[in-house]
Amino acid sequence: MAPLSDCPVMIEKTYQPADIEARMAAAWEAEGAFKAGRPERRDAEPFTIMIPPPNVTGSLHIGHALNNTLQDVLCRFERMRGRDVLWQPGMDHAGIATQMVVERQLMERKEPGRREMGREKFLERVWQWKAESGGLIINQLKRLGASCDWDRERFTMDEGLSRAVVKVFVELHAQGLIYKDKRLVNWDPKLLTAISDLEVQQIEVKGSLWHLRYPLQGVTFDPANPATYIVVATTRPETMLGDSAVAVNPEDDRYRHLVGKKVVLPLVGRLIPIVADDYSDMEKGSGAVKITPAHDFNDFEVGRRHNLPQINILDIEGKVALADNEDYLRDLPVGTDDLVNELHGMDRFAARKVIVQRMEDFGFLEKIEPHTSMVPHGDRSGVVIEPYLTDQWYVDAQTLARPAIAAVRSGATTFVPKNWEKTYFEWMENIQPWCISRQLWWGHQIPAWYGPDGKVFVAETEEEAVGKALGYYVEKDMITPEQGAEMARDPAARADFITRDEDVLDTWFSSALWPFTTLGWPDDATDVARYYPTNVLVTGFDIIFFWVARMMMMGLHFMKDVPFPTIYIHALVRDEKGAKMSKSKGNVIDPLNLIDTYGADALRFTLAAMAAQGRDIKLATSRVEGYRNFATKLWNACRFAEMNGCALPAKFDHTHAKETLNRWIAHETVAATREVTEALEAYRFNDAAGAIYRFVWNVYCDWYLELAKPVMMGADSPAKAETQAMVAWARDEILKLLHPFMPFITEELWAVTAARPGLLTLEDWPLAKTVMSAERLQMMAMAASGDPLIAPLPLLVPTDAEGFSDPAAEAEIGWVVELITAIRSLRAEMNITPATLTPLVLIGASDDIKARAQRWSDVMKRLARLGDISFADRAPDGAVQLLVRGEVAALPLKGVIDVAAERARLTKEIAKADGDIKRVDAKLTNEKFVANAPDEIVEEEKTKRADAVARRAKLDEAMERLKGAE
Repeated sequence: MAPLSDCPVMIEKTYQPADIEARMAAAWEAEGAFKAGRPERRDAEPFTIMIPPPNVTGSLHIGHALNNTLQDVLCRFERMRGRDVLWQPGMDHAGIATQMVVERQLMERKEPGRREMGREKFLERVWQWKAESGGLIINQLKRLGASCDWDRERFTMDEGLSRAVVKVFVELHAQGLIYKDKRLVNWDPKLLTAISDLEVQQIEVKGSLWHLRYPLQGVTFDPANPATYIVVATTRPETMLGDSAVAVNPEDDRYRHLVGKKVVLPLVGRLIPIVADDYSDMEKGSGAVKITPAHDFNDFEVGRRHNLPQINILDIEGKVALADNEDYLRDLPVGTDDLVNELHGMDRFAARKVIVQRMEDFGFLEKIEPHTSMVPHGDRSGVVIEPYLTDQWYVDAQTLARPAIAAVRSGATTFVPKNWEKTYFEWMENIQPWCISRQLWWGHQIPAWYGPDGKVFVAETEEEAVGKALGYYVEKDMITPEQGAEMARDPAARADFITRDEDVLDTWFSSALWPFTTLGWPDDATDVARYYPTNVLVTGFDIIFFWVARMMMMGLHFMKDVPFPTIYIHALVRDEKGAKMSKSKGNVIDPLNLIDTYGADALRFTLAAMAAQGRDIKLATSRVEGYRNFATKLWNACRFAEMNGCALPAKFDHTHAKETLNRWIAHETVAATREVTEALEAYRFNDAAGAIYRFVWNVYCDWYLELAKPVMMGADSPAKAETQAMVAWARDEILKLLHPFMPFITEELWAVTAARPGLLTLEDWPLAKTVMSAERLQMMAMAASGDPLIAPLPLLVPTDAEGFSDPAAEAEIGWVVELITAIRSLRAEMNITPATLTPLVLIGASDDIKARAQRWSDVMKRLARLGDISFADRAPDGAVQLLVRGEVAALPLKGVIDVAAERARLTKEIAKADGDIKRVDAKLTNEKFVANAPDEIVEEEKTKRADAVARRAKLDEAMERLKGAE
């Protein structure tokens, strides 16, 4: 066909991924292979996956590679099963990240900054940057082989999605589900905006714990007399200026008599109450804690329970700002405002030093202890995040969460692996209001306008908001009808009267709408009706709260249905020792480098083969290299078939094969197909990859082609012609089964091994005809979720010719293969050189076994390095016996090996294995080592022990077998 016209007419001698990938990608694009709604599939059942939209500033990392490989495997699999596949691509506008990139660019070019430039001009520069540099990751995903419908690419800030975001905000506000409130947020004093929990990085910091003495009211303070004060411990002494109370546990007998009394806040003299609250831990420190509602999330909740004042002592840059707070100054005793004035405008950490010194000078500092704690930092700014009390917009997440919780409890949506449901429930059932406003310019500007008295008007357009506002103020006689008419006509006349909220929405707000806004909602319902709900979401565990849960909430609220019935949670990709990748450790693996070195197919297969449910991936470059070798093995097998005239005749029917070997490969191919299919349907990617790997490498290449060589290299005959056709048939089935994992090499081989009418990616999956088996469905459902009570999942079960099976052929060839394998293993264990031919005696063989041995005598002698094959009723003396499928085989080794020398060698190896186990056990039983060593080092030691134990077991088997040779 035209798109593949550049393909060579024969398979090249050497497999070179770089030569193939660009050519195959061009062929897919020219054919529109990945388009949803292709004419021939308009009536097909849809299959939809929404890509987790990468940041527009992003570059492909190994986590992206894993996530998108698994999605692509599913999409290619379902596309070959005849479904109308939509893999919806797109990018997230990434508010903070993108704004930072552009601001940094302006600074590097010595151009005016954001505020000097003004909002409108700055946003023009951001859009210019996106057009020139944004979206690099899309091309990188194409290099990986992602089969998205690229013509449908969406962007969270494009016109259609922006209209949807505004509509959702306005509707939720009208329903009372969006509101403005003063609460604590994660505040970044460098970026000057609230940020989400996902953008907060907890860093272990070695600091101090300050124990402070708070004098009791009405008692003369004496540092030497504990009855005159109460001790509180804090890691943030600077916030004591904003303390509203001291909390003690209501069950703590030490302080019960003090509850309801007051203490004098040191340095400033304000009186604050002692309250009883379960938040205070009797076993921690003194059992008493200072409560600063405006600067600590836990304290904020304590403050609400006890109606305590919320005193914000800092400004947006993290500097002390109390000198302008008239309410605060009014409550201070006369003469105590000097410190407040001194600290005004001082950075919070500089203020800490001043306060600690003053506390020590006046006897209020009892002691300082070294203390290690996790301190929140902005993941982009790198500065310490401040819990900050400010007015922000919130979503009533608790109300929206109820249907989302019920959907998972009822099984309408299922997590795979199922254990992630517990995590989902724990967060959703304790969900807090969702802060959705950000103090940025890049993003969806909040559709709210303010009147001169601060009244809020929320509307989809400025015209609508102005109309509401002017009507309101005319009715309230704050303006005349004539003034209202003038303001309605002239934006300049109302510029100072009605102003728009400058904040933008949290990026996760628009991302929460991704499953239906990308399909055209609310403007066009056509694709929504066809492709919503989607079929499965593939994502990482770290965004269950930030994205998955919010898509569930928004989907159920606006679409009245879950956005996806299945959520597949993949694990983390770590380095080969199990350590989390980070730039600081220098262990980051760049997937693009791996693609350049080994090819995209090798990387994809590696990630799929290691994607066991619930288990992190320990990625070593050697594994990718190994699967590159696997691709080379397939390439060479196809070349071997081509050079030996293997081609598929028209209307060839594998079920009519007469040769036992060929019926065996047909049997094994169907079994492998079934295994791969069932594993993919259950999201067991590693099992599917393992099944096709074993079939290609072990069954097809190592055994079938090897056993077929004598026939194919012999004289022309019906058996040769049949074998040539069967080699080609099995090869084609392999290319189909392997295509979802290794699309580039399989598409290339499909194109060059025969004159074909179309692309492999649009071919039928080997098991296209199906029936339903209730028992099998239930087994698969249990495998996928671990819960036998959930609704069964679809399963393909072969019928008619595609259910081909030949137990007799499998019994014969399987016995030959396993016998040769057992003999090879024994020879390796006993250090028998390849040049030494050993005899084989089959003990008590039936006529059927004798006939088999005679039919395959030449092959067995060649592959197992046998001198001769004979039959006997009992094993000869000095023979090692093997049990293969219930049949006894004996290898007389007396005189072939030096039994004493071999025993000595095995004894030495056993001692070495025991020594390895002992050394590892000494570490693993050392509590200090286990407690202090990094997790990856401990895991590495456990792996060493398991390897040594397995080696010891094999050596024991070899020693036991050696007894038979004596």
